[in-house]
Amino acid sequence: MAGLLPTRERLRRIVALSLPIIGGMVSQNVVNLVDTKMVGGLGDNALAAVGMGGFANWLTMAFITGLAAGVQAMAARRLGEGRTAEMAVPLNGGLLQAMALGVPLTALAWALAPTFYPKLVDDPAVVALGVPYLRIRLLAITGIGMNFAFRGYWNGVNLSRLYMGTLVVMHLANICGNWLLIDGHLGFPALGVRGAAIASAASAYLGTAIYVGLALKHAREAGFLAGVPSLETMMTMARLAVPSGVQQLFFAAGMTTLFALIARIGTAELAVSQVITNLLLVAILPGIGFGLSAASLVGQALGRKEPDDAYRWGWNVALVAATLVGTLALPGVFWPEAILGFFVENPDTVALGASSLRIIALAMGVDAVGMVFMNAHFGAGAAGRASAISVGLQWLLFLPAVFVMVTRFHVDLTTVWTAQVIYRGLTMLMFVASWQQRGWVHAKA
Repeated sequence: MAGLLPTRERLRRIVALSLPIIGGMVSQNVVNLVDTKMVGGLGDNALAAVGMGGFANWLTMAFITGLAAGVQAMAARRLGEGRTAEMAVPLNGGLLQAMALGVPLTALAWALAPTFYPKLVDDPAVVALGVPYLRIRLLAITGIGMNFAFRGYWNGVNLSRLYMGTLVVMHLANICGNWLLIDGHLGFPALGVRGAAIASAASAYLGTAIYVGLALKHAREAGFLAGVPSLETMMTMARLAVPSGVQQLFFAAGMTTLFALIARIGTAELAVSQVITNLLLVAILPGIGFGLSAASLVGQALGRKEPDDAYRWGWNVALVAATLVGTLALPGVFWPEAILGFFVENPDTVALGASSLRIIALAMGVDAVGMVFMNAHFGAGAAGRASAISVGLQWLLFLPAVFVMVTRFHVDLTTVWTAQVIYRGLTMLMFVASWQQRGWVHAKA
């Protein structure tokens, strides 16, 4: 374990880089929980509609969010190499790609939503609420793609505090919009789930506007808006971003498929699974935040031609993440009924999800290690290998197993989430094995 445990100085650097990222992500989770609490008062159908609509929206925009990995890897590598005047050139490329992909994707998804959504849920009451919700959320795809490009840049060049500040403003605006539009306050109409969607979409574009202003102040000397990136830069970004986008797309599709299979068990199971997912994000988002920090630290070390230091950074961050995330998940282990009962009014629905929440919470520390090493691969430029591990285990092992369990053996909700825990544990082991082999050292960014 020599060198794998972080020294005090390295721990301080991990914390300084990670805390702003985690703070911003936790604020996102606060919004998710507020959404869940507010929409939960409208009943199980509304909760299920928003849950499935959120996953369908995530599926639609998942590929475009892969831009963040490409921008972050390239910006971090340039910082490590001392090429500070070129750090924002990948950001320019990411913004161009976000607009080029986002506009046609929005139009296509809007047109297909009434056909696609009913294939995920067969409850007419859920579909009636879910389609309008999804269509409104889809209008923010371009803004979200640009926001992810900005996120990659801020994290890659050690300015994650700007990312956190912007997210906090966005999410406060989202919560205010929810309060005004879901039940109707201060003279605004009570729009129910449509109000929640409007608030989410509007806050995304507010974030884009703030990011542009911050980049004009903090990234002009690094090349922001200095010109169109070269073909070589765009090709390198595509090589890094496409595998990440594919991984995000298939992961989102897999989660959407999982929720569609849970919907076959029952609407109440689907509703409580939406709550469980949002609750687990309280613990899991810090894991993702540490993973993004690992990506920056690894990329910067490789830029300095220090692969051994990059290797140590991966392990340093993973051990810190496992400790923190495992601790944050403990309330879900000990008090699942009380936690679910705060968000779900139906006691029978609470009873359906308590065991699942406890089992997943127990495994959160392990899952955090896997997320750190996945993002460390992205930061090193080994996006293809990371994507292959993630997509392969999810689609070749986990989802076929759940399909058989639900359709043939008619298992309950707890069994499905137990299978999820096993699959995530195997994913972690494969990422660790890949990190130990060090093939990522030779990746280009």
